[in-house]
Amino acid sequence: MKVLLWLSIIYAGYCLALFLLQRALIFPRYVIPKVSNDDIDFSSIEKISLPMRFGRVEAWYLPPAGFSRRSPHSVVVFGHGNAELVDFNVQALQPFTLLGIGVLLVEFPGYGRSKGAPSEKSISETFIAAYDCLTRRPEIDRKRVIFYGRSMGGGAVCALLRHRPAAALILMSTFTSVRSFAKRYLAPPILVRDPFDNLAVVRQYRGPILIFHGRQDEVIPFRHGEILAKAAHNGRFISYDCGHNDCPPDPAAFWREMKDFLASNKLLDS
Repeated sequence: MKVLLWLSIIYAGYCLALFLLQRALIFPRYVIPKVSNDDIDFSSIEKISLPMRFGRVEAWYLPPAGFSRRSPHSVVVFGHGNAELVDFNVQALQPFTLLGIGVLLVEFPGYGRSKGAPSEKSISETFIAAYDCLTRRPEIDRKRVIFYGRSMGGGAVCALLRHRPAAALILMSTFTSVRSFAKRYLAPPILVRDPFDNLAVVRQYRGPILIFHGRQDEVIPFRHGEILAKAAHNGRFISYDCGHNDCPPDPAAFWREMKDFLASNKLLDS
């Protein structure tokens, strides 16, 4: 009995520590290396400062090539991974602008130069504010706003989708729910403070969904992508022979798939 009692106390202490420290694990913002932005052309980037209750959070807007205020265009709202900054994704998302689509990269609270602290609540509030700021502009076609999230960014855009409409949802290397990882740490799912239940959002969403996932993903197992794709009412699932951080392995093939998805759902200008 004494052994069981001590084991129970140790486990309870472990669960308490996990509960208190989990956001440092989920959002490792303090270990993100400093980046040099020397290779970024800021003349084509608009920096937006979002006034939030916890301080200002930044977002970067990339207008489409041949930008004109006379013709409303599609736009992508992008959420990055949990160990990234908006700075890391400018070049990777540039092809959207060549397709005539604007891109809004939204920072997580507490990341980079942004104030606050990351959580499901603060990230959701930030993405809602960014969406509202952007869609008030006359050059934005509010009926063609696309949500795109990679890894943790999938949780961010799915959280946004609970509150704002999207013409399409794109998820790359994204999880079903943070709670699904609780067993990896031998902890009850109820202890997860920021569940990001993407699966519930995908089940409810009736618009087109494009899901990419690597078959050798060592961070978010491939089965997460399969489950999300199966739950989608109007989904397209594309798998690659890659892991988490080297996805997609063939950018040219990736953008062909992306362009075909966007065109088939009338999200590209003719």
